[in-house]
Amino acid sequence: MATPASISPTIVETLYHDAIDLAEEARSVFDLSGRLDAVSANAGLSRVALSCEALRTTTRMMHAIAWLLNHRAYFAGELSEFQLRRHGRLPPAQPESDPEQLAMLDREVRELIGRTRAFYARIARLDNAWRESYTMHPSAIHRLRERLGNAVSGL
Repeated sequence: MATPASISPTIVETLYHDAIDLAEEARSVFDLSGRLDAVSANAGLSRVALSCEALRTTTRMMHAIAWLLNHRAYFAGELSEFQLRRHGRLPPAQPESDPEQLAMLDREVRELIGRTRAFYARIARLDNAWRESYTMHPSAIHRLRERLGNAVSGL
């Protein structure tokens, strides 16, 4: 498997602008004015479903934007590497949506939710790869000593 590319200022800037565009689209799609007359027959449940998904989606995007802003600050010299590793962690993904609630929403809303999930997953992969590069891995000598120790103790 190929080694993941390191995070560069160019990657962070590009993703930041993509995140802002996606968050703006989410804001306009979830704007409740004019949206509620397009909901299903059960208007009360549809409003709840729309509100829940709006909250999940905007939270997901704000977490991604915060992660990107921390990395921008690091590349601008405003955060140290230690501060970024300590405070720049991406929060866990939002819980999955209820399929019944999703079914009440317009196709456009469901597609937007899917795009924000994919974007968040992309940021999560970058975060994991970046954190993995700082994880201490035992050297070959330490692994060999451990295997020898296990073999000797098993005699």
